[in-house]
Amino acid sequence: MSFVDELTIFIKAGDGGAGVERWRHEKGKEFGGPSGGDGGRGGSVYVVGSRDLGLLFNYRHKKDFKAENGTPGAKNSLHGKNGEDLVIPLPLGSVVTNLKTKNSVHVLTEGKKILLLSGGDGGFGNEHFKRATNQRPKKITPGYPGAEAKFYIELQLVVDVGFVGFPNAGKSSLLNALTNASAKVGSYQFTTLEPNLGALYGYILADIPGLIEGASEGKGLGHKFLRHIKRTKMIAHLISLENEDVADAYRTIRKELEQYDEKLVLTGVEGLTAKEEIIILTKTDLVDGETLKKAQKELSVLKNRLFSLSIYDDAALKDFSDALVKLLRKKISASQ
Repeated sequence: MSFVDELTIFIKAGDGGAGVERWRHEKGKEFGGPSGGDGGRGGSVYVVGSRDLGLLFNYRHKKDFKAENGTPGAKNSLHGKNGEDLVIPLPLGSVVTNLKTKNSVHVLTEGKKILLLSGGDGGFGNEHFKRATNQRPKKITPGYPGAEAKFYIELQLVVDVGFVGFPNAGKSSLLNALTNASAKVGSYQFTTLEPNLGALYGYILADIPGLIEGASEGKGLGHKFLRHIKRTKMIAHLISLENEDVADAYRTIRKELEQYDEKLVLTGVEGLTAKEEIIILTKTDLVDGETLKKAQKELSVLKNRLFSLSIYDDAALKDFSDALVKLLRKKISASQ
């Protein structure tokens, strides 16, 4: 299944039902008083957060969503039935923007309904207009239309750890080894063209597509993929020991994130470089001990958050997995 992270759809709330003209039948009278009921209200439209990150894929061929209309009023002052509300499940992290008003809502809480469009009010039946000076009103009003608009839905992943790094840093391989995510792995540039997700003891890990210099300016895969780490709680920099200068690789990635941060300042979103981070030196099986020690020394800026491993070293993988879970538990505990 392909990963869909943006979508444009048309949504309409239900129309209100019409009010009706009706009359009571009273013994001895050709017509009694007015008894036309009001129309029912149209259904409203809500979005609700879900942990199913594949929901947008399910909507790729469904472009129109509509809540139920209210029904007309009836005789004997009966109110029309209200239309059923429409609830659209969306993945957590979705940003839903009304393309007409430019207003956006952020879907960040599982199970919480957010009102998107209100249904139209029902019309008034003729009984509503009865007055002392007008005992036999014939006036009725139609139902009011429900709100409608086109919406752009953009998914910005909410994950615990986002793996970032240059192409072939080993992100997909590590994700597979830790979570059995079965992400595609290859030796060519830009192996990952969409984020891959996995769970480690309930924590969500994401392999963010490879960065290149200029990604923050839209080059290569560009900011389309950088956006997926805006709501990541922790960033893991993966740097392959195949790099002759691991410190330069780290600085280059940080620079890309810093440049992207400048675009987030006005939005009130925490900058990427302000997030907690760790560094993972990958592919230790390809270098000797001296090369590894040199690389670790060059990245001693994060010595307490610096890990070295190979996906072929089960012991190193387990040590890293245990350490990462401890870090995440500590982070979540501190935020509560």
